[in-house]
Amino acid sequence: MSKTAQDELPVTIIKGGDEKRTIDFQELKQYRDLFFFLVWRDIKVLYAQTILGFSWAILNPFAQIVIFSIIFGKVANLDTGGVPYVLFSTVAIIPWTYMSTAMLASSQSLVGGQNMLGKIYFPRLIFPLTAILAKLVDFFIAMLLMVAVLLFYDVTPTWNLLLFPFLIVMMMCVPAGLGMWLSSLAIRFRDVKFAMAYVMSLLIYTAPILYSASSIPTEYRLLYSLNPIVGVVEGFRACFLGGAIPWEYILPGAITGILLVITGARYFTKTEKLFVDVI
Repeated sequence: MSKTAQDELPVTIIKGGDEKRTIDFQELKQYRDLFFFLVWRDIKVLYAQTILGFSWAILNPFAQIVIFSIIFGKVANLDTGGVPYVLFSTVAIIPWTYMSTAMLASSQSLVGGQNMLGKIYFPRLIFPLTAILAKLVDFFIAMLLMVAVLLFYDVTPTWNLLLFPFLIVMMMCVPAGLGMWLSSLAIRFRDVKFAMAYVMSLLIYTAPILYSASSIPTEYRLLYSLNPIVGVVEGFRACFLGGAIPWEYILPGAITGILLVITGARYFTKTEKLFVDVI
């Protein structure tokens, strides 16, 4: 390479005291090929050397639907407002499975890719965001299961289905925001990896996935609606099962989701300078 060509190569320096570093969207655009490569790598590696391949994307939520329908639908006999429990749980478990798996993968993305961090420069923000896009493949495959259940119960689509693109974005904001927070913490404190197993097992009960949001006392519903998972789940139910759109859950949840992304990105870029030092 000639000296002139070397002089033209971009040089990025992350200073130790650069507290005002923010997201450089132009830089992310320049590294979009690497971003898409990592997404495609995660998709291929996930089911490499498996017999069932992408069928696992359906089997995972299917197993949860069967177990929850027996325990909470038949044994506990929870009130679902007249909706069959299989149908009631399916439209909630599909988005929950995406959010939980994407959150777990995103939180460990920097730890898993630490061999690359000290060798070459690229926007580190690519790591936690890779899982968010890669897991969408599983989500849309699992949507085939939801469609099958909707057809089995002869559910007629309504105009609420127009809300679906907005709910997809809202659904992605949850693991994206938390993933940026947790991945930047996990590279410094490896306790995060072990804590996530407990957190995810408890987090499912903080949203109306297994039960109806109407069972929450009225005086607590405003606080409850700040959980963005609640808005996503209730939005999916209204989107596919019809009825009034629960804006009282969707709008507060959307605001919380946006705040998670903004604060997560801010914290991630603020601590980015420490990543190489702690690996």
